[in-house]
Amino acid sequence: MKARAFTPLLVGALVTQRLLELRHARQNERLARQAGATEHGRGHYPAIVLLHAAWLAGLLLEGRQSSQPINKPALATALALQVLRYKVMNDLGVYWNTRILIWPGAKRVEKGTYRFIRHPNYWVVMAELYVVPQIVQAHKTSLVGGTLNLLLLHFIRIPAEEKALRNYDQQA
Repeated sequence: MKARAFTPLLVGALVTQRLLELRHARQNERLARQAGATEHGRGHYPAIVLLHAAWLAGLLLEGRQSSQPINKPALATALALQVLRYKVMNDLGVYWNTRILIWPGAKRVEKGTYRFIRHPNYWVVMAELYVVPQIVQAHKTSLVGGTLNLLLLHFIRIPAEEKALRNYDQQA
């Protein structure tokens, strides 16, 4: 199949997935706030949303211009990343969220993927923003979106989360 024809299907699937995940995150956020959780890093959250929306737009626009066939190894890798994404979400349970929420009395999650990697969710997202555009030969979207995401995570999001997680370390 040509990338041009596959791109709308891919973007549609990703948008649907993200919307379902946001609904799940909102349910978890309600539980967290009912438990007295506090939010950290709220100021950078709009930048994350904007980056992901721009990445999806770039993926759609660039992918629809490609006359190349889809990249099957990239598709297989992206599917494997989705399995890992849901494993990470399962490992976090009600603590999984798109926001940084610190629950009172909770402990840092150290099971499953979190036994091996400090921030597996961010590793999956970093890989995904580079790999998924490769499926439809959207190389500029891969490079620009993936790199901007990497910088945002490395210099802003992960430091904010680490600072917030110190609350758990102090409670232990």
